[in-house]
Amino acid sequence: MIKSKILFAAFIGTFFYTLISLIAGRNGLICYSHLKDEKIRISLQTSQIESINKELNFTLTALKNDKDLIRCYAHKLDYVQDNEKIVKIRGLKPFQNNLYDPGTVLRHTEEKYIPENILKAIGIIFFLLSFMIFILIDILKGNISFKIKKEKTVIQGIPVYEMPQI
Repeated sequence: MIKSKILFAAFIGTFFYTLISLIAGRNGLICYSHLKDEKIRISLQTSQIESINKELNFTLTALKNDKDLIRCYAHKLDYVQDNEKIVKIRGLKPFQNNLYDPGTVLRHTEEKYIPENILKAIGIIFFLLSFMIFILIDILKGNISFKIKKEKTVIQGIPVYEMPQI
């Protein structure tokens, strides 16, 4: 009977250890959610950088092959060709439309989880509490008593009862 109580208390302790570990442990659902959010942030940043890279590659290819585009970029940088005249208007700042924002620096943040030794301690605490509750229930039901039973005195096979004298 006591073995089954110990076994059931061990089951309860193991169950709570597993449950809390599944939710808040190192590989639990909370850490998984955090890593999933971080993966989404990184993939968005990566896609932005890839689109900037494609645009820059397109511009590079165009600059290598298109002489009119080279002339436009040279004029933006105040270069002129022979026999060309340039008119400058004071007070106007040069227009630059190709500012590429490579994004922000993404830093890995550590996941918050409950360490394994604390999870084991919680499991042991639940085991001890449930075992104590089972023992208290048995005491209240009367299955376990702490009264000392007097042994019967037997003289040559005849039981002797101690009775008060009148």
